[in-house]
Amino acid sequence: MKVPAAGSLLAILAAIPDYRGRKGRRHSLAAMLAAIICGLLTGAKGCTAIAQWLHDQEPEFWHSIGFTRKPPTSNCFRDVLLGLPPETLENAVRAWVTEYLAAVPGELRPVALDGKTLCGTLQPHGQSIHLLAMFDTATGGVIAQARMPGHTNEHKAAMRLLRSVVLKGRLVTGDAMFCQRDICREITDSGGDYLVAVKDNQPELKETIESEFRSGRSPLQRTRSATAA
Repeated sequence: MKVPAAGSLLAILAAIPDYRGRKGRRHSLAAMLAAIICGLLTGAKGCTAIAQWLHDQEPEFWHSIGFTRKPPTSNCFRDVLLGLPPETLENAVRAWVTEYLAAVPGELRPVALDGKTLCGTLQPHGQSIHLLAMFDTATGGVIAQARMPGHTNEHKAAMRLLRSVVLKGRLVTGDAMFCQRDICREITDSGGDYLVAVKDNQPELKETIESEFRSGRSPLQRTRSATAA
């Protein structure tokens, strides 16, 4: 089996500490995580579908992602996902995605801030899971995301998300929810740029912005008027 190239997804997964005990450990953690990611990318939903998809592949593919014998059943994948903290796998995938979606010097790479409520996550006497994500608009790749508690709005969550991402060389876009001074200042202070869309469904905010560009209301013209007086 070839050693994964430095910076590849397999190499990053191999760096995740294996939390499992040595007894009964037949497959490497990196191989199982790689199979889970590949299965999800092909549209598999759930551990049973991931295991079935993997068993349908040729042995050469099994070996290429790190398996040295026939892959395990769905129960083994379920145990891995239950035992591994979600943020551990998320941080590993995020490190890989960030490296490949890095900003190009001299160019602005657009990334979008957007919040979505996940379908099928409503629990009895609870709330559906709501995520705030930053994704690369050219590829659709998620650079960072965070689950939002029920008492937190997207404005506060956006500040934490922005501080966890390198913004230099990136153009952050979003809707009127993110038209806030502290968010815009955080982006520019971190070396990024922003473009926030304010539409007719925010009439007061839109009117305030438009008024700054009317004749006699711009800061430059107000300064000139005061000097002439």
